[in-house]
Amino acid sequence: MTAACVPLRVLVLGGYGHFGGRIARTLAADPRFEVVVAGRDAGRAQAFVDASGAPGRNMRAAAVDASTPDLEARLIALAPALVIHTAGPFQERDYAVARATLAAGAHYVDLADARGYVAGFHRLDAAARAAGRLAVAGASSVPGLSAAVVEAYRDRFATLESVSSGISPGNRTPRGLATTEAILGYVGRPLPVLAGGVRRTAFGWQSLRREHYPDVGSRWLARCDVPDLDVLPARYPQLRGCDFRAGLELRRMHLGLWLASWAVRARLLRSLRPWARPLLRLSERWLDAGSDVGVMHVDLAGTGLDGRPLALRWTLVARDGDGPQIPCTAAVVLARRLAEGRLPAAGATACLDLFTLDEYLDALRGFAVETRLQVI
Repeated sequence: MTAACVPLRVLVLGGYGHFGGRIARTLAADPRFEVVVAGRDAGRAQAFVDASGAPGRNMRAAAVDASTPDLEARLIALAPALVIHTAGPFQERDYAVARATLAAGAHYVDLADARGYVAGFHRLDAAARAAGRLAVAGASSVPGLSAAVVEAYRDRFATLESVSSGISPGNRTPRGLATTEAILGYVGRPLPVLAGGVRRTAFGWQSLRREHYPDVGSRWLARCDVPDLDVLPARYPQLRGCDFRAGLELRRMHLGLWLASWAVRARLLRSLRPWARPLLRLSERWLDAGSDVGVMHVDLAGTGLDGRPLALRWTLVARDGDGPQIPCTAAVVLARRLAEGRLPAAGATACLDLFTLDEYLDALRGFAVETRLQVI
């Protein structure tokens, strides 16, 4: 086998988890990659590899604890070309894993949805350039996909004034503890949003809104603290408004969490995060209710090229339980681009301007995903 045929070794931290497992299986199906499924539990990693039917071919297991001080040495021993970090939540994480990855001579991608983490990731730019490697934070639905949507349709506007997005997964979609902890960490807590050209204070999981999606129905949404609220206004300085909301399909769950948010806002509770495990178990009792249909929208508004007001809504609908593939796909696209030599050689950045919307959607072929664009 020539050097050009040697598979790119990708180590997926949290590779047997909710999102990491999907990324590992997707990349392992591509002969250009050799996948190392990594996590704290070597037994679970090996069981995942065995269940995937790929042991000994292009997928193998490894014990890697992202929190240990010898992470850099462990990565050097495994010699990946790329590390994909899926083991959230990232809300209270520093950049230790990214730094260890760069020091080990590998490229780095993570699925972080933590606002401050992603917005401040550029602080690693000097270290990434010195290592000659690329480091990317936020390779997920936000800001990875949402930013690709904005860039895809920006040229329809003379002036783009606002971006407002929302996500509502189907209730039958499995959920993980890390995602639950991430959401509960900001429920009821103040967060700055750009509205009317100035920063205003909103509160997590409040400002209820009911959105109707054709062929799906209505979903309740509420404000969330995500990277888009910082990275999109920085990328598009002309924006006067930027908003993001998410929702739970079952009203009992969505409105129940909204009621609980008031206890945090009133400072009766410091945070709902300590209740992540029991609330996750409670939600799993209702997995048979609702649907397996997830939905995401991105609204763009401003002045069209003809000088008239223009508002567009891009909508993605994922059926048959394929919703979790959406946040996994940015990392898959980046890995493929890296294998093809179509990524910047070095630097640290949020997941902006690294792929097109068409590339993202092409990577979702074979899944029950459909999109539409409407003038609203």
